[in-house]
Amino acid sequence: MKRRYFTTLLGLAPFSLVSCSKEKPSATSPVRFGHFPNITHIQGLVAHQLTRQGKGWYESRLGVPVEWFVYNAGPSATEAIFGGALDVTYIGPSPVLNAYAKSKGTEIRVLAGAANGGSSILVRKGAVISTIADFKGKKIASPQLGNTQDVQLRALLAENGFAITQTGGDATIIPTQNADLISLFQSGDLDAAWAPEPFASVLELEAGATNFLEDKDTNVTMLVSSAVFLKERAGLAAKITAAHRELTDWIKANPAEARQLVVAELKALTTKAPKAEVLDKALARVVLTNDISRPSLEKMVAGAKTAGFLKDFPGLDQLLTALPK
Repeated sequence: MKRRYFTTLLGLAPFSLVSCSKEKPSATSPVRFGHFPNITHIQGLVAHQLTRQGKGWYESRLGVPVEWFVYNAGPSATEAIFGGALDVTYIGPSPVLNAYAKSKGTEIRVLAGAANGGSSILVRKGAVISTIADFKGKKIASPQLGNTQDVQLRALLAENGFAITQTGGDATIIPTQNADLISLFQSGDLDAAWAPEPFASVLELEAGATNFLEDKDTNVTMLVSSAVFLKERAGLAAKITAAHRELTDWIKANPAEARQLVVAELKALTTKAPKAEVLDKALARVVLTNDISRPSLEKMVAGAKTAGFLKDFPGLDQLLTALPK
């Protein structure tokens, strides 16, 4: 499981190559840190770019190197945590809850909140969709099976009487790389998508899509670690949490500088900088926060149960043990 696998999967520019290892880390071992190329992961984008510039935000506060990994969606990141290839990552709630339930509460710990909102259902120009009932028979994209937007979409349709399976049903949900959405909208191969920012804004501004539903409240991004990392490097995990909180506050206080770093990092990852109007719309839809909303997580648990992803769930207490009391 090497870095090049993920960059090839995403069509991203390679940054580093790190092999999987389950050897117990030393005090100076690097932290393997993940994020997605999404505006909802703005802390990861800013910190990754600062690492590239030799001004590492986390490195200067942790005293150890940071190695960055980039994923299209959460299930890939949790697979890396289970495989011992990743220590800490920015990620959405659904894959975290699924991984936590799958491990019966022994894996994944939440360190902090990161962002709320920042995703929308977009309807292709020309697709006749004005109500949820109109999604019947339509092809709808989500970033990855079991990721946050995928679970939200399946739960929304199920709650409105749709019979949905992994491969079809009353509507067809198609796991799709976010970067491919615009071409699939323009070709008519998709009717709609639940997409995170900046991809939602790209579809609106560059493909003429209509924003059918904007999610403003979900605790869409959080900072999590493997349970092993939290146990074996507890002091370092505490420093990471503190550095993350400081970074969130810095981004809020320095929006212009943070924006430049985001643009530089997205260009490094995708070879193309987002247009200014896309970035304006996307940033306005993301609310940065260091807090975790337990009601938001409980709503995600209920949605995952409705969508058939969760049956037995061990409760949230163990998942949230690393949060300040």
